[in-house]
Amino acid sequence: MADTPETTTAPETTTAPETTTAPETTTAPETTTATAETTTRTPGRRYLDGISEIRTFFRTNEEPIYFVGPTAFNLLGIDRWVRNFHYIAYYDSWDGQHPRVFAPVNRPPVEFESAEDINNYLLRDPEVQQYLRRRGGRPKIAMVFFDAETEKICRERGYDLILPSDELRRRLDSKIETTRLGNEAGAPSVPNVLGSADTYQELLELAESAHLGTDLVVQTPYGDSGKTTFFIKAEADWDRSSGDIVGQQLKVMKRINNRAVAVEACITRHGTVVGPFMTDLTGYPELTPYKGGWCGNDLFPEALSDAHREAAIANVRKLGDRLAQEGYLGFLEIDVLIDIDTDEVYLGELNPRISGTSSMTNVTAGAYADVPLFLFHLLEYMDVDYSVSVEEINARWRDLAAVDTWSQLIMKEPTDSVERILAAPRTGTWHFDDGGQLRFQRVSQDWHDLAGEDEAFYLRVYGPGDYLFKGADLGILVTKGRMQSGGALTPRARRYIEGIRRSYVTEAVPETPVVMTVDAVK
Repeated sequence: MADTPETTTAPETTTAPETTTAPETTTAPETTTATAETTTRTPGRRYLDGISEIRTFFRTNEEPIYFVGPTAFNLLGIDRWVRNFHYIAYYDSWDGQHPRVFAPVNRPPVEFESAEDINNYLLRDPEVQQYLRRRGGRPKIAMVFFDAETEKICRERGYDLILPSDELRRRLDSKIETTRLGNEAGAPSVPNVLGSADTYQELLELAESAHLGTDLVVQTPYGDSGKTTFFIKAEADWDRSSGDIVGQQLKVMKRINNRAVAVEACITRHGTVVGPFMTDLTGYPELTPYKGGWCGNDLFPEALSDAHREAAIANVRKLGDRLAQEGYLGFLEIDVLIDIDTDEVYLGELNPRISGTSSMTNVTAGAYADVPLFLFHLLEYMDVDYSVSVEEINARWRDLAAVDTWSQLIMKEPTDSVERILAAPRTGTWHFDDGGQLRFQRVSQDWHDLAGEDEAFYLRVYGPGDYLFKGADLGILVTKGRMQSGGALTPRARRYIEGIRRSYVTEAVPETPVVMTVDAVK
């Protein structure tokens, strides 16, 4: 396009000058096809020849690997593929019933300001540290959001943070830098020009230099696109937004009539593996209070035409191979834009991290034909050499895109009131009964076993004792079948939303507590 509510005092942090990370890399290989003959073998390291041996390697893995986050959502189900893979979460959605999820019991009030704060809190938590010591080995740690403080904690504790460095990630997170690197790689963005403007006239002159017209989209380098993207068609638009634009580097784009899709990819030593494409659900008031806010995804065969899919895969691979030259290895999410009027395919934003769409990327037919995309990320941070044909994998995943349909709803509290939760829907499998009512069916660990559209997996975030407030994360519902059609929620999606919301019981609070929105899901 890819990252908590009960909040109280942020843990003390310091800035770490050093950064941890990715194995040393050089330039991306000229060819994306790797064979046993072309793969460099390091003396003393295990060598894996192809997907079959990679599967066996992970099924017998002895190194402890952990996903750390506010919830276990993003990589839930990877423990089916990787022995010794566990989750460390702030919110225990299963109330202690998931054998691979650990959450500290003692949670004193802490005012978190970001997901990074939550992750750093968990890494410092005495219960978490005791749990890691008890399980033994040198922990390998993955997460969605981290910072220099995270790297410092991992160095001090002897943990391996198996992610590209914070310094590199922050540089590549810039929309300006992504555009520059994409242009160099031959993976174009929407027609644009880079520069700065302190007045409306200067903006028009900058746009005219690239023949972009006067109906413009302006982005600043960092931040959520909903908050750092400005639509400027007249001087009045400039006047409303200039306080956030003046003095910044800018990406000024021609405004196009577009359709957006999201895709995850993994940059490996053998080239870039491209996952399935999915459409976004955005701005539905039943799911989010934020206009344009991300609230889910649909993965289905018609998300892209064959021609658009071919072009999008080519552009994503070009950008991935260029990022490899910058030293980036591993998981990332990219937004792709289709110009409906011209049929052109453009790159949108880059999110250099595990994302909220990983839940579906890792459960598709392509993942089961080979291995989940995240396992290619793990291979880059394990002490092994391996060979795969990226060409064959991408061709197989492209063909299998025609057989998969999955959806997810990211449910936030859309109202302004603050209430305490007395009862909340359980995490597990839900289904519609003969009368059309949504009922809890059974406790389940993830959504991988869902068989049809009449059942769904719900992962609860906030439970009894937590507060509901505007923007608070309720949970995530994953199901087969589509949730959006013709730019609107399907009737089935609305039935799921209504059924889950009816399962919450809340009470008003006499005094409004201090709460702060931190995304538990990204």
